[in-house]
Amino acid sequence: MSSKFRIVSDGSCDIPEALAKENDIDIVHFLVSFNSSDYKKEGVDLELAELYQQMVSHPGVYPKTAAPSPEDFYAAFEKRAKEGQDILCICISTKLSSSVQSAEIARQMLAESYPDIRVVVVDSLCCTLMQSAFVLELCRMRDAGCSLDEALAAVDALRKSGRILFTVGNLDYLQHGGRIGRVTSIAGNLLDLKPLITLEDGEIHSSGIRRGRRKSLAGVVELLISYLKEQGCAPDDCNILIGYGYDPEEGSLLQEMTRKRLAEEFGPQSTLPAFQIGATIAVHAGPYSIGFGLVRRSDRLE
Repeated sequence: MSSKFRIVSDGSCDIPEALAKENDIDIVHFLVSFNSSDYKKEGVDLELAELYQQMVSHPGVYPKTAAPSPEDFYAAFEKRAKEGQDILCICISTKLSSSVQSAEIARQMLAESYPDIRVVVVDSLCCTLMQSAFVLELCRMRDAGCSLDEALAAVDALRKSGRILFTVGNLDYLQHGGRIGRVTSIAGNLLDLKPLITLEDGEIHSSGIRRGRRKSLAGVVELLISYLKEQGCAPDDCNILIGYGYDPEEGSLLQEMTRKRLAEEFGPQSTLPAFQIGATIAVHAGPYSIGFGLVRRSDRLE
């Protein structure tokens, strides 16, 4: 049996297909529906571009997601079990989805036919870009020769170090999901108010308000700078990813703004990848969500 282990993640991680293949990550896709009955697999039956175009073209229609089924996870697990490889499965926070439960059922199912294969299901306490950074750091550890147990030993510290820092285009989706009231949503949209939002330990927190899109983008960048200073670390000590929704030009704008501020505070940065945010967050925050996901590198944790 190979000393390496396989990494499986549910589709909340938003890792592009090419990057997933490059890093030997198996993705188990979420399902998306615009009518609460016909569900399609994100990235398979429904491409992100089509999802966002429907959201923008039909602003009063709010799509929903459904977690992958146990059968979906089982198919991914069995493929690697047949190769004799142990599996580390990373799922979106249980506070946001039932994906972990589906993966656990699949793990138990697999144990009946492949009792010698070890499958560990981990609640990432995160989603989207932070889950991307989390999964990619575990891949780096695996490829550096770490065992499954060594990777698991780092999980708790990685989760605690992680953040999602983002803002939204308007307040309609937050109001629809019950995060804010209708009156607050209407007033906020009239005044062009944009919330700054942090996800930490699987919980969503308000981190301020800015008026106007450009100021909200600058505010998110300042949240990133504050995090790095509070943690006493440099950008290179972290996996930092930019995520954008419908508009890739906004992703490029945030990338440019971030590089400039990071250079002012810490010196020039070599990499700052930008990914498109997937359905699991888009359906709750809207098509114009934008921000960062990050975790500390395991070899730079104190």
